[in-house]
Amino acid sequence: MKFPEADRNLADALADAARDRGEARVVVSSSVRPVDLTLADIAAQGELFAAHLVRLGIGPGDVVAVQLPAWSEWMIACAGIARAGAILLPIVSIYGAKEMSFILRQSGARLIVTPDRWRNADYGAVLAECGDLPDLRHHVVVGPLRPEGAIGWDKMVASAEPVPAIVRAPDDVALLVYTSGTTSDPKGVQHSSRTILSEFAIQSRLRDLDHDRTLSPWPPGHVAGAYAMIRTMLYGGPLVLMDLWDPAEAGRLIEAHGLTSCSFTPFHLSGLLDAADREGLDLSTLTNVMVGAAPVSPTLIERCSAKGLRTYRCYGSSEMPTVSTGFPDDPIDKRLTTEGKPMLGAEIRFIDEDGEDAEEGEIALRGPDLFIGYRDPALNEKAFLPGGWFLTGDVGRLDADGYLQITDRKKDIIIRGGENISSREVEDLLFQHPDVAEAAVVAAPDERMGEVVCAFLIPAPGGQPSLENVRDYFFAAGIARQKTPERVEIVADFPRNSTGKVLKHELRARLRGATTKGT
Repeated sequence: MKFPEADRNLADALADAARDRGEARVVVSSSVRPVDLTLADIAAQGELFAAHLVRLGIGPGDVVAVQLPAWSEWMIACAGIARAGAILLPIVSIYGAKEMSFILRQSGARLIVTPDRWRNADYGAVLAECGDLPDLRHHVVVGPLRPEGAIGWDKMVASAEPVPAIVRAPDDVALLVYTSGTTSDPKGVQHSSRTILSEFAIQSRLRDLDHDRTLSPWPPGHVAGAYAMIRTMLYGGPLVLMDLWDPAEAGRLIEAHGLTSCSFTPFHLSGLLDAADREGLDLSTLTNVMVGAAPVSPTLIERCSAKGLRTYRCYGSSEMPTVSTGFPDDPIDKRLTTEGKPMLGAEIRFIDEDGEDAEEGEIALRGPDLFIGYRDPALNEKAFLPGGWFLTGDVGRLDADGYLQITDRKKDIIIRGGENISSREVEDLLFQHPDVAEAAVVAAPDERMGEVVCAFLIPAPGGQPSLENVRDYFFAAGIARQKTPERVEIVADFPRNSTGKVLKHELRARLRGATTKGT
């Protein structure tokens, strides 16, 4: 299925939207950089940013990395990068040198935009720790504390002779976003203008995006956060951004701005409900509450229903951001147990272990908003079936009414609060722990985060691994906090098949059984 409004490049679409909906407001709730501005303001500064990118030698197809929180500068950079014909690379703002060095080298990013300091991170120091980055030429810094040679943000939006928008084809790469998968290194997911605009064309046929009043708690380094910002830049519905999650503040923003639409992880949603109960916050304006990006407990949906919030679930990924979705008026049993129905244009197959179509199996997808391939082309061979079907690694089926149910996961990742964590990466570090002989890392169910990292460990002779010394070991290694195990199970051996391979589905089932017994 094709959509006429997706047959153009992102720069033209953003320019048209700024002209037609320039009065729409963007509010950033931040103790560091609060602003209240319009799409016209963002577009005007984006044109200046584009002019300075061109002056710095950034040309069509060059990658520009943006490692910012949910600030207005992210949206300005997005508009400018598109206008300059470059590729936007949003990066999770809490990533350290290990993740950054891989992403910046593989992407070939020519320029990066970061804060000077944020959440105790010194971004100049992080880049210095990355070592040699042969393609990176420029570092733009938001804030006064700039390392030597860096360019201040103010210079990138200073008065300049405008440059015409660079013409790019709808199918050229426009967005590159990295997501963790089954390997220890993240995967670069490439989207074109056509796939991005198709996503929003589909959504616009389902609900009135022009008049949504939206709260976004998502960091823009993730596709959910990036798309929330781009959607507002295209459709103009008022948007309130949070650069740090505070559930009580979220509730106050909902009240103050009469917000109607939010999407959350289970972590966000449960915290919001707790804050509403604790502080008597009124959430009644919310009519569209989507929850996803991590497994969702039915008890959370039931708790929302008790408050009058007709919450529903959805399913998607960086590769295809919205595959299926529920709706507020779906029956409660569907909102409790399914990911909704396939989106307009989404094609779904279920593939069994023999590669044949089945009623239940690995989910394979096609659709107008499906990504156009990984940055590393070697990853595409195993990711796609003939005919362009993308293999998700998730296992599911359609119920008798056509609703999607996710029943298992083939890909070995943990989705903690919407963040994909590679089990392999965590295991690789655990194997170096002096007290550990073998390790198997899986997802443990968690009411707040959806899933957390659980490490099953076989001790080395004389070793006594514990949650405390594992945490200390990860801290000393400088690994991102969310990847550190939050649960440790000491075992004599793992369940294995005849070749000795660890049967992780049995470990996951053991954890699910323990959770059920404990509730």
